[in-house]
Amino acid sequence: MKILPIYAALLAVLFVFLSVRTIRARRSLRIGIGHAENPVMLRAMRVHANFAEYVPLTLLLIYFVESAAARPLLVHTLGVALLVGRISHSFGVSREPEDFRFRVFGMVLTFTVILVCAAYILAVSILN
Repeated sequence: MKILPIYAALLAVLFVFLSVRTIRARRSLRIGIGHAENPVMLRAMRVHANFAEYVPLTLLLIYFVESAAARPLLVHTLGVALLVGRISHSFGVSREPEDFRFRVFGMVLTFTVILVCAAYILAVSILN
């Protein structure tokens, strides 16, 4: 496994960026817990949480694909698609008013990576 750690590291940097942005929103809005019905805080929390919900599973799936001796181009494509998808989604949801084009594009890329990985893993498992 040589490729996936690159994308995991880049996504980790993005996660820290989203975390710091959420912390800054909490400090500036003086909201310690929850969102206090504040739409800015809720939006920051959802961007951060959505990342945390999708990225770990998707990285694990890409790991399984790479471990199954997939071609490096496939692993890079999956990693780039996940990274671009998460950036796009984060950008779209962070805008006020929200730009649904970026949000939808980001989710489409994320779901595509998940489904391609799942199909690849199932195909390799069935054929071997």
